[in-house]
Amino acid sequence: MGYKCTRCKQKVEVDYEYTGIRCPYCGHRILVKERPTTIKRIKAE
Repeated sequence: MGYKCTRCKQKVEVDYEYTGIRCPYCGHRILVKERPTTIKRIKAE
């Protein structure tokens, strides 16, 4: 699953076995999950 660092805007792959989550490029700890740009339509009942 891909994440993006909020400071340096680099794509980051997270290793879930490691206890801490940090950007390997700048050391920042706030990462945002990348979402697809398509809009999902759901029919209401």
